[in-house]
Amino acid sequence: MSSPAREGSTLISTGEELFRVDDLHKRFRMGEKEIHVLKGIRLTIRKGETLAILGASGVGKTTLLHILGALDRPTSGRVLYRGENLFEKTERGLASFRSREVGFVFQFHYLLSEFSALENVLLPGLIAGWSRARAEQRARFLLGELGLANRLGHRPGRLSGGEQQRVAVARALVMEPQVIFADEPTGNLDTGTAASVEDLLLGLRQSHGISVVVVTHNPRFARRLDRQVHMVDGRVAEGAGSDSLLSNEE
Repeated sequence: MSSPAREGSTLISTGEELFRVDDLHKRFRMGEKEIHVLKGIRLTIRKGETLAILGASGVGKTTLLHILGALDRPTSGRVLYRGENLFEKTERGLASFRSREVGFVFQFHYLLSEFSALENVLLPGLIAGWSRARAEQRARFLLGELGLANRLGHRPGRLSGGEQQRVAVARALVMEPQVIFADEPTGNLDTGTAASVEDLLLGLRQSHGISVVVVTHNPRFARRLDRQVHMVDGRVAEGAGSDSLLSNEE
């Protein structure tokens, strides 16, 4: 078993296994042609660690992230979450998993343009059945924590790119997830703003005790995370990062 990652002298990963992916395959049908996107991937993600997934466009990084977050289903293979087979859950169970256990941050933040920053962040709580007061209290706290206390009433169009991404991070944190999945979260930002968003994401395990999994093309950002794995043509390349818990099955 791999040693838990450390930052300075501070223990980061608890060693508790959150996800285990076993021989994961994903195929898509396009007319008469079948496209094999993921080809036998194995993966372990532990609580409190940060993981970068690198690779060229089209190698399956986003597809893998979507399956881990139950936004898509695998063709074959298993995804275990805390020992339970994720895709043996009912649709209602998967919806609950997506709502309560994971949070998503995307390159394009997908904020609702007609809603304020506060309203965008509190919305997941309302969908989950929280009272307006509880959801708003949580949203105000998170936005304040992320330096946006003076932007609560601003709609996305009045926020900078970095501020919009911070709102998206706050929204992902509302339900106190165990892991954040971030898909190219800095890909649409300038260098300075991207660095601040990187710092924010990396700080989440310290401030909230959660795992962070990032798909990125940026090797500098990837090196700041505990582990890096490299995908090539739906597989993980040989020697793909030190202390990697990913492997292929031919």
